[in-house]
Amino acid sequence: MQAEAIQQQFLEEVGEVLFDPLAFVERFYPWGQGALEGSSGPRVWQREILSYVRDHLSNPSTRFTPCCVAVCSGHGIGKSAFMGMVDNWAMSVCEDSKAVVTAGTGTQLTTKTVPEISKWFKMSHIAHWFDVRATSIRILDPEHELSWRTDFVTWSEHNTEAFAGLHNKLKLILLIYDEASAIADPVWEVSEGALTDENTIIIWLAFGNPTKNTGRFRECFGRFKHRWKTFQIDSRTVEGTNKEQIAKWIEDYGEDSDFVRVRVRGEFPRAGSSQFISSDIVEACRKHRAESFATLPKVLSIDVARFGDDQTVIGTRQGRKACILAKLRGLDTIQVAERVIEFIGKESPDAIVVDGDGLGAGVVDQLRFRGFRDRLFEFHGGAAPRDPAAYFNRRAEVWGLMRDWLGSGAEIPDDPELASDLTCPEYGFSNKQQIQLERKEDMKKRGLASPDCGDMLAMTFSVQIAAPKRRTEQPPPRVGVWS
Repeated sequence: MQAEAIQQQFLEEVGEVLFDPLAFVERFYPWGQGALEGSSGPRVWQREILSYVRDHLSNPSTRFTPCCVAVCSGHGIGKSAFMGMVDNWAMSVCEDSKAVVTAGTGTQLTTKTVPEISKWFKMSHIAHWFDVRATSIRILDPEHELSWRTDFVTWSEHNTEAFAGLHNKLKLILLIYDEASAIADPVWEVSEGALTDENTIIIWLAFGNPTKNTGRFRECFGRFKHRWKTFQIDSRTVEGTNKEQIAKWIEDYGEDSDFVRVRVRGEFPRAGSSQFISSDIVEACRKHRAESFATLPKVLSIDVARFGDDQTVIGTRQGRKACILAKLRGLDTIQVAERVIEFIGKESPDAIVVDGDGLGAGVVDQLRFRGFRDRLFEFHGGAAPRDPAAYFNRRAEVWGLMRDWLGSGAEIPDDPELASDLTCPEYGFSNKQQIQLERKEDMKKRGLASPDCGDMLAMTFSVQIAAPKRRTEQPPPRVGVWS
């Protein structure tokens, strides 16, 4: 009878905390006992986020709007434990609750995320309600075990069905991303489809060390910040973290190093580990104002669209000032050539550089046919670099020259698209230790647009032009191809 009374008490108390995960966590774990000896309750930052979710759900005006929370943090703060607490609450308080948990890598999911979440289910006073498995946690009720469950899913940008089907109208949906920086943008986009169910409690939690300066996790703290409640947690402020190890990191790497920013302070790096051009540099150049450039050579550059969703970009660079003249879509090579000729008349460039790969070859041919051969240079990104010891190909080389130019101070348009193009490409090293820039095709696989504006500007560094004697004079003839 005593066991039945306790069971009935649990059922009543669970009903009382439907909208209050903090109260659930406080009541349904044996704080101060066993594995929780020495701990009187959730950590300060955990209480803060649990309180935010409680307030969101307790308010009838926000209850059925998605509760999206993004947390970037240093190491060792207890984020996996928090995921376990929240998942246990969600599975306990609402019949047929549905949760999906994923992580940046399959290894992270199976060796860290799943064991920690499972541990918190097993520690709770109502552990006997659930069947905890390696790939799922289910209610111990034959009539509901398929509809009332948490699934641990390894994501794939080529197989997103597990996220596309995350619907549970009139019930509760919980979606958890662990090490969210590493989760591909297409998975985020498909997951957003779960945010549309009416009269449904929807909670989306994204956690991670802020290892990358690009991608959707970064954008939770940037252009999508209005959709997310964001938290930044410094490991040094959290009880129970290894302060001695943190002190060693700071001593070894420096307080303001990217390593400490990411692993301790929970701040995004100035440049991601594979980000070729720093966001800080680009932001500074958007505010910079160039001087004394009017007498310097002007290069007109054209990056021609190669795929259906790409755009043709036309722009100039003169000294330390760059301009975007036009962004064009849906034009054939003849129409693009006509627009280029218009800008040649307006800008009087000393050189004209055209991306000669793919459809760009047709634009090159049109300009040659129309009599612009003397100032025309055809660019091929896959050509050999001039400095083969440093760069894998010519495209990586001109991007490297552009990075140096930006880093020494230059004026670029205050254009978010250009800024994104400049900062999104990643890089690595070839087997000869040459800098190898991420291909446009690979960027598309990551869910990013082709960096057409960035390529346009980079190509202006493929030519070396002597200063004109006077801007009113025709530039001296130049013949040949520079790749």
